[in-house]
Amino acid sequence: MTIHIVLVEPEIPPNTGNIARTCAATGSKLHLIKPLGFSIEDKHLKRAGLDYWPYVVLEVHECLNDFIEKYKDMPMYLATTKGVRNYSNVIYEENVMLLFGKETSGLPKDLLDEFKDRTIRIPMSKDTRLRSLNLSNSVSIVLFEILRQHEFPNLE
Repeated sequence: MTIHIVLVEPEIPPNTGNIARTCAATGSKLHLIKPLGFSIEDKHLKRAGLDYWPYVVLEVHECLNDFIEKYKDMPMYLATTKGVRNYSNVIYEENVMLLFGKETSGLPKDLLDEFKDRTIRIPMSKDTRLRSLNLSNSVSIVLFEILRQHEFPNLE
């Protein structure tokens, strides 16, 4: 079983570093789709990932279209505040791609329109003035739901 965490044009190095650490700790694969808002050599990125970077399975893609073409046959779920389904109401496949958009604007609208039936959301208060949860927190929430559904394979 492999869960793929896909960050589309991430902008904030500490978020990506935290997500990389989570991927290493769970055996998930991390995909970064360019353009990135930082260098992979960024000291803040490395600091957030601590000494976990050697354990991260990482694939960097030149653009979203290249990524979609390469993995078009794999099940994909797109995390967005506009998602049509609650993330915990989905029964996830064993090998799945979870796409998360950049911190300032999320996933591209045309991608959300194309995969509307595959959009998921994390419930939030309607009374909040916040746009969304932190990216690294959102990744962890959805990732651990999938791991829970599959009884935490290869984790102890």
